[in-house]
Amino acid sequence: MTATAGKWGDLRVRVLSAAVMAAIGVVVVWAGGVWFHILVVFALGVMVWELAMMIDAARPTRAMWLAVLTAAVLSGQLYTPEIWGFALLAVVPLLGALALPRHRLLFATYALGLQLAGWGLVQLRHDSAALLVWLVLVVIASDVLGYFAGRLLGGPKFWPRVSPKKTWSGTIAGWGGAAAVGLGMVWFAGANWSIVWASVIVGFAGQMGDIVESAFKRRMGVKDASDLIPGHGGLMDRFDALMGAALVLVGLMWLLGPAGVGL
Repeated sequence: MTATAGKWGDLRVRVLSAAVMAAIGVVVVWAGGVWFHILVVFALGVMVWELAMMIDAARPTRAMWLAVLTAAVLSGQLYTPEIWGFALLAVVPLLGALALPRHRLLFATYALGLQLAGWGLVQLRHDSAALLVWLVLVVIASDVLGYFAGRLLGGPKFWPRVSPKKTWSGTIAGWGGAAAVGLGMVWFAGANWSIVWASVIVGFAGQMGDIVESAFKRRMGVKDASDLIPGHGGLMDRFDALMGAALVLVGLMWLLGPAGVGL
């Protein structure tokens, strides 16, 4: 196998898997409502299962129960408008921390972050399908441009101890892709110019979501969160950036309001 083939050897599988996921995502995002809730709840359950399995693969039954409990708790929280409903999101982190033999704080923190991101995605879709589409486009543009720029240009590593494959060229190209999506929103959707810098921040948050998951996997000594998706590993491997971006966008919306981020 040549060096070029090795560099791009996973591209076909990655593209095919991404196309299938994108088709499902488009249909469900368009449908909204309970269908989108089901997708988010299912995805979050799977990601918590992957999280627990990376920590302790010897007890798959416990990981499965944590996944089921995540889906049940998040489903209840989404239909509990009172503020105390957020307390439900602490159930899985606490029980998982008690049940797992190691890395308890890491599990609790990560599981809580995933659930908050899932809640944020549902709220964003409830507010506006366009808002969620913008978020997804920012993450995709940042990821795709970063992928190609990193492989074509190479250069210094962004954070070699945590994510050896990520380069500064790919990271900066990702910011450019995110900014381009923001400009598209200004020109074609009439958004405020603030959305350009907001897009860059959200895109960078997505990159950091990817890096955080990479650091977690290195700590656990695994290459992928699971092998559910050909060419992508697990759901966490595919949606880590979206989770990070959703968390930061919800924070920006809470601090600045929709107008503050150009929407």
